[in-house]
Amino acid sequence: MRKPTRLVLVAALTVALGGALGGAPADAATRYPNCKALNAVYRHGVGLPGARDRTTGQPVTTFTRNRAVYLANTARDRDKDKIACEKR
Repeated sequence: MRKPTRLVLVAALTVALGGALGGAPADAATRYPNCKALNAVYRHGVGLPGARDRTTGQPVTTFTRNRAVYLANTARDRDKDKIACEKR
């Protein structure tokens, strides 16, 4: 009976420390159904680290850099610039 209690305690501490130490957000690999849903969480879109917006105007630089979320939502990257659902 002690082992399950210990396992639950270790799991809870792992989750708590992961959040306190800046671990990945809970939805790190969430696949969003559309850009409206993604932009509700990531206001200016999400892209790979090092990605640059392709545009003739002012490029978006305020997007969130998160590899896991971008890879789960690559279908949302219409212009193939490694930023999904970019928005000013």
